[in-house]
Amino acid sequence: MFSNRKVNRLYLVLLICISVALATFFVLKALEEKIVFFYSPTKLLEKNVRGEEYIRVGGLVQTDSIIYEEDGLNVIFSITDNKNVVKVFYIGILPDLFRENQGVVVEGNFNSSNNSFIAKKVLAKHDENYMPPEVKKAISGKSK
Repeated sequence: MFSNRKVNRLYLVLLICISVALATFFVLKALEEKIVFFYSPTKLLEKNVRGEEYIRVGGLVQTDSIIYEEDGLNVIFSITDNKNVVKVFYIGILPDLFRENQGVVVEGNFNSSNNSFIAKKVLAKHDENYMPPEVKKAISGKSK
C-alpha cells in the first residue's frame, strides 16, 4: 500500500519534528533557570514568593536605614516604594553611588518569615538623573 520511499519520508519528518520539539524544550528549560523576576517592596509583600526563588527588588534606600557592621562588609538597609519597606541584608562592597534616597535594585532571596531580603548583588543607579524604569514605576505606583 505505502511505498518504501513514502515510509522513509514519514520517518524523516517525524525525526525532524521530534528533534525540534526536544531542542525547544531544552532551550526553554535553560532559560527558565536564568529568569529573574522584578518586584517592588509592595508587590513582594503581597505575593507568596518562595525563599529559594532568585528575584530582584527595587526601590529607594530609606533615609537613616543604613547600618554598617564592624567589619564594613556586612550592611543592613531598607528599601521602600513609599508604601512598604523591606529590610535588606548584604555582605560585600556596595557600589560607590549607593546612598540614602537613591534608587537601588537588589538581587537575591526573600525570607518571608521575617520579611527580610538576603541580597547577593546590589545595583545602584549610574548617574543622578537615571532610575531603572521598574523602580520608577514602583515608586510612582503606576502599573501597566
